[in-house]
Amino acid sequence: MDNTHMSIEEMIDAYGDELLRLCTLYLGDRQLAEDAFQTAVIKAWRHLNTFRGESSLKTWLFRIGVNVCRDTLRSGWFRLRRRCEPLDALALSQSAPQSEAAGEVTQAVLALPGKYREVIVLYYYEDMKIREIAATLHLPANSVSTRLRRARALLGEALKGEIEA
Repeated sequence: MDNTHMSIEEMIDAYGDELLRLCTLYLGDRQLAEDAFQTAVIKAWRHLNTFRGESSLKTWLFRIGVNVCRDTLRSGWFRLRRRCEPLDALALSQSAPQSEAAGEVTQAVLALPGKYREVIVLYYYEDMKIREIAATLHLPANSVSTRLRRARALLGEALKGEIEA
């Protein structure tokens, strides 16, 4: 099916769960993630006619989602708002229950600086390839690889402290 003729329901059926998970991991708050998800879907739907097909529809939609999340994090309102949900309550996968170790990993991922968190989320939780992440974030593939390597090192240090404690 031609992506420009995709209904909003088809777009949500195809990519909705992954986009909501991306927003949740990016923002660390389920309510904010739902708002960001809704905003991203509406923006994508309004601008679907501008989709040029230079990337996959998923990559294009995730780019919109990442931008909405970035805008949310930059807003003064976000900085004043308290988080409504504990970080360990975030579900990374609907199919697998979250173990204590997975909760620690989630907290470590959410504690990463934004530029590292976003590559970890896209690579590990959304199963995107480096070139897809590069297209989503408008970065060179080498920059994505470097950020991924640094993020892994930061996660290793953070989790090493948890294991030894």
